Amino acid sequence: MRERLMAAEKVQGIHWRDGALHLLDQRLLPSEERWLVCSDVRDVVEAIRDMAVRGASAIGISAAYGLVLALRDRLAAGDDWEMALEEDYLSLAESRPTAANLFWALNRMRERLQRVRRDEDVLAVMQAEAVAIHLSDREANLTMAQFGAELIRRHQGSEQVVLTHGNAGALAGGGFGTALGVIRAAHLEGMIERVYVCETRPWLQGSRLTAWELAGERVPVVVNADSAAAHLMKTKGVTWVVVGADCIAANGDAASKIGTYQLAVAAMHHGVRFMVVAPSSTIDLNLATGDDIPLEERPGAELLQGLGFVPADPVQACNPVFDVTPADLIDVIVTEKGIVERPDTAKLAQLMCRKRLH
Repeated sequence: MRERLMAAEKVQGIHWRDGALHLLDQRLLPSEERWLVCSDVRDVVEAIRDMAVRGASAIGISAAYGLVLALRDRLAAGDDWEMALEEDYLSLAESRPTAANLFWALNRMRERLQRVRRDEDVLAVMQAEAVAIHLSDREANLTMAQFGAELIRRHQGSEQVVLTHGNAGALAGGGFGTALGVIRAAHLEGMIERVYVCETRPWLQGSRLTAWELAGERVPVVVNADSAAAHLMKTKGVTWVVVGADCIAANGDAASKIGTYQLAVAAMHHGVRFMVVAPSSTIDLNLATGDDIPLEERPGAELLQGLGFVPADPVQACNPVFDVTPADLIDVIVTEKGIVERPDTAKLAQLMCRKRLH
């Protein structure tokens, strides 16, 4: 099956080429495919902060390459480059506060830097580490796709109706996708009748990005208003909700795109199974519960800009980007290290003791 998945890879939003980071600008899809060329760390920070690149894994990969660009410039400038590089590290870390993969990737880069020998080319070593992070995410995606597709086969068999939210596809990482990778793999195995995609306000990642990815592979896809999800579970035979995550706490609480929590509540009420798909780098055992996850809130203008009018003063807009789905609403978490059903602290700790993701 793995060979079939690799052959089906069609979308990649991140390339490291000619000493620069090339990012497919997700803000313009699907109407325009434009690549941004990031030649220094400031370009990468801006791309992450302004949502040109988004998705927890994609953010982490981009940050790793951003640190390579920063190191190159600091080495060229001379002086105390190690102290100066800390400023770049902090700039990248502050670009998006919720994505655990961002901090995981930066910490892995920092740890590798600390192990560089005097006889090694530090820039070459760090570039190789960033490339390894990128490739390992692709490998993790392929493994998770297989695990998740097998779960769908085991619990419901063929011709499933699936619902997803946000974008956890190839655009959100370094390869096949997390939640969307599972859906794509299940479709290749003939198990998917239809995929409902929540539009995912206010950036419309579902209708702009997920639907674009699925349609490009001829997966039957239907875009729905976010507020229609519970009705679809009741009337359209939805059997699985499959979503990604940006951070998973030690007890299994998962921070995902805003609106995911209410999907989990509706899924439990309607007897629909709920799957979270994310690499182990998304799990932060230092965060005891979802209450400890920092949740980003973006400017209210982003919520209002697509409405065609500006409410009169003193109307304000609340624009949280993520919410936390409690572990007791999650049927299964799928990672490249394995599957955790009915997640809790003990099960996740056991999972994370397995072989490290490389």
